[in-house]
Amino acid sequence: MMAESDNTADATRRLNVKKQTLDDAYAIPANFLEIDVVNPMTTIAAGKKRYTDYEVRMRTNLPVFKVKESSVRRRYSDFEWLRNELERDSKIVVPPLPGKAWKRQMPFRGDDGIFDENFIEERRKGLEQFINKIAGHPLAQNERCLHMFLQEEAIDKNYVPGKIRNT
Repeated sequence: MMAESDNTADATRRLNVKKQTLDDAYAIPANFLEIDVVNPMTTIAAGKKRYTDYEVRMRTNLPVFKVKESSVRRRYSDFEWLRNELERDSKIVVPPLPGKAWKRQMPFRGDDGIFDENFIEERRKGLEQFINKIAGHPLAQNERCLHMFLQEEAIDKNYVPGKIRNT
């Protein structure tokens, strides 16, 4: 009976943890994934149609990503595409995007509507939160659509959905 009691005490004893040094605290993390949505640009396309796109910058050392740094430009509709692909093909709960802002698209408004600087900044923050939640999910990190969204200049909407094989 005494031997069993000693085993329990050994199993519940605190581990001897090495004190963290400043070098440890401020060193490059073992695994990191940083995604920033920055530099919104409003463009006037042919036919006087305007749209805003955002630069999506990614830095990582996660082995699942072949490219360790990338920068692509994406429109709100590209974020919608990614969300729809993940909802359809993955097993994760996909967070919502920032709202579509239908009222801001009405004609005869006294402001710039969806092209108002404050609205663009709020949307940028919402898109950054969205993509970081998605990309931080271990199951989403294996989805081909996420890799295409973050790393390829153009999104091939005729791609074959699937998982990324880690080689």
